[in-house]
Amino acid sequence: MTASVPSVAGVLSVDQVVATAASIAAVQLPSGAVPWSAGGHTDPWDHVQSAMALAVGGRVDDARRAYEWSRTHQRPDGSWAIRYQDDHVDDPHTDANFCAYLATGVWHHWTLTGDRAFVRRMWPAVTRGVDAALGLQRADGAVAWAAADGQVLPEALVTGNASIHLSLRCAVALADLVGESRPDWELAAGRLRHAIDGHPERFEPKPHHAMDWYYPVLGGALPPDVAGAVLDARWDEFVVDGLGVRCVSTNPWVTGAETCELVLALVVVGRDDDARRVLADVQHLREDDGSYWTGLVFSDGKRWPVERTTWTAATVVLAADALSRTTPAHGLFRGADLPPCDQKATHPCLCPTP
Repeated sequence: MTASVPSVAGVLSVDQVVATAASIAAVQLPSGAVPWSAGGHTDPWDHVQSAMALAVGGRVDDARRAYEWSRTHQRPDGSWAIRYQDDHVDDPHTDANFCAYLATGVWHHWTLTGDRAFVRRMWPAVTRGVDAALGLQRADGAVAWAAADGQVLPEALVTGNASIHLSLRCAVALADLVGESRPDWELAAGRLRHAIDGHPERFEPKPHHAMDWYYPVLGGALPPDVAGAVLDARWDEFVVDGLGVRCVSTNPWVTGAETCELVLALVVVGRDDDARRVLADVQHLREDDGSYWTGLVFSDGKRWPVERTTWTAATVVLAADALSRTTPAHGLFRGADLPPCDQKATHPCLCPTP
């Protein structure tokens, strides 16, 4: 089955969302890869983000081509390179979050299309990708962000780990769908969530970055009152009324992707009016063809960087779907129909106080 294309009254029409999906497809390579922008590089995480948006925007065949690129470009150890240029490896290093995110995309595609054959085809790649990511999980539950030249780079990042937790929940759900049991994934996800929620000292501090502020809310693992308090605590640092979200709190720079990810987080906590207002605020980045500029330096009114990125456009589309609750996949970032993979209820924290 296929789903209707979302719209948000007073913000984005169906035709505008269709145009934004078309702007992503216009950049897609014949191989199925979706680069950041025309002539730019491809990274596996943003590529999957774009694949999800293509499907939401009614371009299911283009989404399948994107996922097929992921399947065929996976390395024997289950990883992908961090960066590709024209389908050739440009940076061979491994990012754990990039490896895990295919599970999120495949679960999203399943919930949107109900295509079991697609899930069966993608399942081996999902399995290898998740196992590659968990090969970088530390003893304290956090996942190291990357590996380079055979060496693990031990720092763990809050944003990447929160994204990995959502991917693990999607992977466990996919395992159930195909009739397999992966309790090791469930346990790894529980240990990871314990670290995110209870042990900020285990992560590399990036307090000025918006993603570290709202990303722990995405996926719906936090109780609603806690998640709402997280967003309220730093709202004034990051949100610029009428423009969007600062990528970095110390800089006069709003970015489309971070703004729309905040929209997703606001939908998680049920603050739809705020989400609609924030989504409307960022439409100043939209071009007539439906594409979106990455950001705006509002102190001088200049676009920066001077590029229209597929992953920015993709996050707009996903935010529109989450807010309008249009497609069957709209609840992804709320954790709808996903196992909790959270050990807090049965295993209270007994870790030594740092």
